[in-house]
Amino acid sequence: MKNYNTEQIRNIGIFGHGGVGKTSLVEVMLYNTGVINRIGRVEDGTTVADYHPEEAQRQSTVHTSLVPVELNNVKLNLLDTPGFSDFIGEVKGTLRVVDTGMFVLSAVDGVQVQHEIIWKFAQKAGLPRIVFINKMDRENASFAKLMNELNEKFNANFAPINFPIGEGLDFKGIVDVISQKAYEFGNDGKPKEVAVPDDLKGQLEEYREKVIEAAAEGDDDLTMKYLEGEELTPEEVISGLRLSIANNRVVPVLCGSAIKNMAVVNLTEFLTQYMPAPKCEDGPLAALVFKTLADPYVGRMNFIRVFRGTLKADSQVYNPNKEKMEKIGQVLYVRGKHSEQTPQVPCGDMAVVVKLTDTASGDTLCDKDNKEQLEGIDFPVPNYTVAIAPKSKNDEDKLGDAVNKLLEEDPSLKVEKNTVTKQTLLTGIGEAHVSIAINNLKRRYGVDVTVEEPKVPYRETIRSKVEAEGKHKKQSGGRGQYGHVWIRFEPLPEGDFEFHEEVFGGAVPRNYFPAVEKGLRESMLEGVLAGYPTVGLKATLYDGSYHSVDSSEMAFKIAASLAFKKGIPNAKPVLLEPINYVEVTVPDEFMGDIISDFNTKRGRVLGTDQTEDGTVIKAHVPASEMFKYANDLKSMTQGRGQFKMEFYSYEEVPAKLAEEIIKKAKAEAEAEK
Repeated sequence: MKNYNTEQIRNIGIFGHGGVGKTSLVEVMLYNTGVINRIGRVEDGTTVADYHPEEAQRQSTVHTSLVPVELNNVKLNLLDTPGFSDFIGEVKGTLRVVDTGMFVLSAVDGVQVQHEIIWKFAQKAGLPRIVFINKMDRENASFAKLMNELNEKFNANFAPINFPIGEGLDFKGIVDVISQKAYEFGNDGKPKEVAVPDDLKGQLEEYREKVIEAAAEGDDDLTMKYLEGEELTPEEVISGLRLSIANNRVVPVLCGSAIKNMAVVNLTEFLTQYMPAPKCEDGPLAALVFKTLADPYVGRMNFIRVFRGTLKADSQVYNPNKEKMEKIGQVLYVRGKHSEQTPQVPCGDMAVVVKLTDTASGDTLCDKDNKEQLEGIDFPVPNYTVAIAPKSKNDEDKLGDAVNKLLEEDPSLKVEKNTVTKQTLLTGIGEAHVSIAINNLKRRYGVDVTVEEPKVPYRETIRSKVEAEGKHKKQSGGRGQYGHVWIRFEPLPEGDFEFHEEVFGGAVPRNYFPAVEKGLRESMLEGVLAGYPTVGLKATLYDGSYHSVDSSEMAFKIAASLAFKKGIPNAKPVLLEPINYVEVTVPDEFMGDIISDFNTKRGRVLGTDQTEDGTVIKAHVPASEMFKYANDLKSMTQGRGQFKMEFYSYEEVPAKLAEEIIKKAKAEAEAEK
């Protein structure tokens, strides 16, 4: 790949629902521009963009792939993104670094869930957009139906740049609105000019007027000329349309068939001619890492977009996120899994830097003398949790390192060790996201894990005040052991534990107080009901006795433990469960379903708010009901719902449910003995 200047670069994110043909479209573009001599198939795992093993296995995109296409002395940096909601983190990274969003739709299926979700993201980011209606060759394809749907669902000014000659099995070509010419296509994808069919001339005139109107909106002088009834020249139409697209005043719509290589050439040429070049400013280097991959051959790969200045190989840069210097060694231009070295990357371009030590996705790389941190990436918060456990001791040793590498690659994953349940919890966006992470642990890092249901980190507490004696007395040859305490236990409304002493007359010497407190704290780690930690406890040491020779810290620690085990069962102990605060955002029509579902989950709905994104339902829901909520919500809202969740508090478990939990915990404890 040769070097291009900023004006010759177009950074284009390719977005759409799974199965609309994004990857096939990129593949055909590569074929038409001579990069490949045979068109690969997604089903066979032979495309340039989908080259990861998990993509071949799923027959769909999992990782965003950078695929440059070069035509007419312009470089299109195409970022082929996943179309399934579990991999929305990849989409978020792409949205941050592209200058145009190309939405690919199926002429049969129309606007689908992921189109709606990503369109909102692109709209909030102020990203110029273009629509390509794919699969015009499929039965039941309808261009007019798609245009109506676009206008109904999205608040945008859509202007057809071309439209089909025939549809479905009769699809054979397009009419180009700007040039007013018609083309048919053979097997090689090359357009052959034909006469515009008579029955399409009225449609051409209608669409041409819309395109000219859109072009006139791009420039004040053109607007005045248009309003005064003057004809815009072809050059004015082109320049005006470019400005209107860049300023989000129009969304061009094109159509074709990727799989049959029909009108893909026209789309590629339109992208080179009309899409905006990157906005760059003079000054020292500022680049953003938007993706990280661990390649088994190349090593760690950081995908970067240069926003200012020039990134040079064999240089020193600063990472303000980590407050560390990084040495830039090799810099690569990549196309899928293929790469070649480049000495430098100009402003606006994208490339890969290998083997950086500390840099991860969302980090800035900048000039060491001008330490500016760019706006990062708004990665989604993961909420789908499973517990993982190493299958062998060998896997146990390697798990930590392997997990850290996964987290470096994918900020949408989260891993934590729960100190109560002793489980390692892996949290992702959804079931498929987590499944691929687990497969990668084994395939890439040789770590085999089992998957379990997450355990709920219950707590125990007391509801009444009791007093209990603990006496530890042991005599067996030599020095004996003696510790004796009286402790009052009572509920503590705020906080986990407080220790007090009210000992008079030196019944228990002061130097043994810390041992008593330690004995209680250790006992609290395993409660009397089901072995869960005890919280909300105030303990007061008020009496006891000691032996001048046999007493020791250990003896008083044991005595305190005995008092705990004797007293707490009589203090009306209860089981507590974690309650989460949940906010669910859904289109208005799903509000009733969400509220009903929360009721079945023992949730308490706190209220609702109306926002531009839909209805926000706020609730308190037991954590035990929420581990798989990502799946539940997707099912209830056809993927249109989003939620966020955080720990709120602990509350008493209903008596009947508590009985079951205690019974199960005791059975598991017995089984482990």
